[in-house]
Amino acid sequence: MNKVRVGLVGAGGYTGGELMRILVNHPGSDLVFAHSKSQAGKKVFTTHADLLGETEIEFTGEIQEDLDVLFLCLGHGESRKFLEEATIPLSIRIIDLSQDFRIDPKIQDREFIYGLPEENREKIKSARNIANPGCFATTIQLSLLPILHKPEGYSSEWTVFGTTGSTGAGRGLGDTSHFSWRNQNISVYKAFTHQHMLEINKTFRSITMDFSPSIQFIPQRGNFSRGILVSVVLKTDHSLEEVENLYKAYYQNEPFVWISEKNIDLKSVVNTNKVFISFEKEGENLLINASLDNLVKGASGQAIQNMNIMMGLEESMGLKLKSVGY
Repeated sequence: MNKVRVGLVGAGGYTGGELMRILVNHPGSDLVFAHSKSQAGKKVFTTHADLLGETEIEFTGEIQEDLDVLFLCLGHGESRKFLEEATIPLSIRIIDLSQDFRIDPKIQDREFIYGLPEENREKIKSARNIANPGCFATTIQLSLLPILHKPEGYSSEWTVFGTTGSTGAGRGLGDTSHFSWRNQNISVYKAFTHQHMLEINKTFRSITMDFSPSIQFIPQRGNFSRGILVSVVLKTDHSLEEVENLYKAYYQNEPFVWISEKNIDLKSVVNTNKVFISFEKEGENLLINASLDNLVKGASGQAIQNMNIMMGLEESMGLKLKSVGY
């Protein structure tokens, strides 16, 4: 098997580090370079300490073109700027982890496909460029896709609460990511206006024009490092068994989405590419809980999943990761 030759731009951040952790043990890929202007010439394990003993690759300030896939792990707004300034051959497929191409998918001669495999797998198979979904967007969409495709008997007013770990804010230090502020603390931010609602609404509109749910999303900062737990409240006249059967049927062939018959927690999915979903019902009120790792299924793991699909590899290759458990 010819290995997929991959490179990373923005390799010094959280998502870049997570990508390298997966790629150095991915049997179908070869990590050619890890680009970081600020870290050029240093071993990657000087920044990502856990990679000591895993790879001797150094950060580089140069872009190599002998590639199959280029991952962009840049800040929001930086990926579009990078592609405007750099000359990347169209033969190189691009997977962008920023939000730059999720809503406006075109730049120059490139067009990006929204990389949510559970909804767009067939498009991803033939794509040349992928806009990787946001972490909250992935969690919320996967918690609601089955209802979007079969909305009869479900209310159109949805309240969503989501709590994310501090790594969701990126590697750069800020007032709300500093340990002394975040520890033993929780806070709401961007209530009703979180940027991931744009891509969520775009996906939902593409599925159905007849059912247009109103989503009130309240994101929260949690006092833990990684992971997302989302809770959705809506009304339905379907029984709990009917809801569970709908979701089990919808996701029966998905390698990373699992329906739990008992209440889920966050720790069980941290360090994996899995999504766990569970339900509770009281009267007409339905509670849907979903959890994932914001750095894996919410970012780098999903990017690898997209690469596998796009390059004709087995979808779960390199992604059979184990949670921490305790």
